[in-house]
Amino acid sequence: MGFTTGALPLGGVVRPTLESNFLAELGDRVREMRAICHMSRRELARQSGISERYVAQIEAGKGNVSIVLLLRIAYAIRRAQDDAA
Repeated sequence: MGFTTGALPLGGVVRPTLESNFLAELGDRVREMRAICHMSRRELARQSGISERYVAQIEAGKGNVSIVLLLRIAYAIRRAQDDAA
């Protein structure tokens, strides 16, 4: 069994609806975490080094975000959580 067939659902086939659902859920999660930290989009963009427009696209489920950008967003949110504590 190769990586693709073992790691992906449906025997290695990723359907566009699964991808769009994943991106929408990811965007919802980013927005929720930002709200919990009382961060504006502008502040998240500034802290993560991502444009505010791109943060908005990610939150809308339209940005096909890379792992590296997700890591930058996660670090920015984590710093905000640490500052609030």
